[in-house]
Amino acid sequence: MTNRAVLAEALIAQTPWANARRAPLAGDASNRRYERLTDPETGRTVVLMDSPPGKAEPVEDFVRMANHLRSIGLSAPEIYAEDTEFGFLLLEDLGDDLFACILKQDPKMERQLYEAATDVLITLHQAPTLSLPSYGPALMTELAALSFTKYAQAVLGQHDTDAREQFEHRFSDILHQETSGTKVVIQRDYHAENMIWLPDRDGVKRVGLLDFQTAMLGHPAYDLVSMLQDVRRDVAPGTEMRMINRYLTATGVNDHDFRTAYAVLGAQRNLRILGVFARLATEYGKPQYVDLIPATWAHLMRDLDHPALATVADLLRTALPAPTPENLDRLRQT
Repeated sequence: MTNRAVLAEALIAQTPWANARRAPLAGDASNRRYERLTDPETGRTVVLMDSPPGKAEPVEDFVRMANHLRSIGLSAPEIYAEDTEFGFLLLEDLGDDLFACILKQDPKMERQLYEAATDVLITLHQAPTLSLPSYGPALMTELAALSFTKYAQAVLGQHDTDAREQFEHRFSDILHQETSGTKVVIQRDYHAENMIWLPDRDGVKRVGLLDFQTAMLGHPAYDLVSMLQDVRRDVAPGTEMRMINRYLTATGVNDHDFRTAYAVLGAQRNLRILGVFARLATEYGKPQYVDLIPATWAHLMRDLDHPALATVADLLRTALPAPTPENLDRLRQT
């Protein structure tokens, strides 16, 4: 038994699930691990999160954000036990009905599910904010440049440093100009594989929330982009437009400014994802993420058509290699 297994046992032994059956759950791109614990007598289940200190986000961040989300009427997991020193949490089990799974079985539910998820963002953005780090232009530019230092570098064996520096300068200016204003809590990974459908609950509580521990303060359009420009599943163009309109109608924010920020943040997010997926494949032995790069590229190319991105669009199309089958194979084999 590993040291972390012993530590997990010690936490579980102090709870009503000391005799529970344990089974692994599918994880994500992080260093966190999950298990489902089932009480053999009642059948009641909970989830164990194993988030090793120094390798994953501190569990305190998850606890704080979960408590905030629940306090404003949203369905984040309740926390039953915690070991913040060693990085373990025992959480409410929200089930397995991820939006991605529900929509694969019944695509006709897309509008209903995405309306509920958009309403979650409206509720979150109208609530008081937390004191969180800022997801501002400097950090966003740095992360977008991963498309050069991780993606282009891995595909080509080098990247155009002059082009990267020009991009960073120009893109920072765009972000300062187009994404300023009121900041809200953004979850940053708000998409169909991090939302669980809870139809027995009411209103916004029907959306179970996961993977929000890296929340920051950012532009209100960011999580909407994350949800609607989902590289893991194709969101219907009509759904994307309806959800943007739904958000604008409910919040009353400036239509032109919001749509411009949406395109700019879409480009930022997709540039970052190119770099992150390339790094996961080449440095962490997770080549399955290469399969998501073509969808990421397609979203990026569409975002770059927006006039606000004119000063970087041609530069990026020239400096970044397209995800051809040959280039994708290079990422898988690196």
